[in-house]
Amino acid sequence: MILFSRAVTQKLHEKHEVTEKEVVECFANGEGVYVLDPNEDHQTDPPTLWFMAPTNHNRMLKICFVRRDGNVEIKTAFEPSSPKHLELYRQQAGLPACWPEEE
Repeated sequence: MILFSRAVTQKLHEKHEVTEKEVVECFANGEGVYVLDPNEDHQTDPPTLWFMAPTNHNRMLKICFVRRDGNVEIKTAFEPSSPKHLELYRQQAGLPACWPEEE
């Protein structure tokens, strides 16, 4: 199950203009490749994972989450501010250079 705390839902809406529905779409549309967040400021127990995927309306989002007790707890989701985010995900996830345009 994908879980959203009230605080996260509020942050997604107010700060990033992202809906819970869009986050769920990204999980459905993603490659299923999740990478560890290397940022020391984001280290958590359990570890924070992230991925990038398009919504059903082709809006690319970066989704950060933790797995806990068989659930996925969303930490944040937002549109990447730089193409470097997409390239970093491609490299870390082992995806082809053409991703997400073609596979």
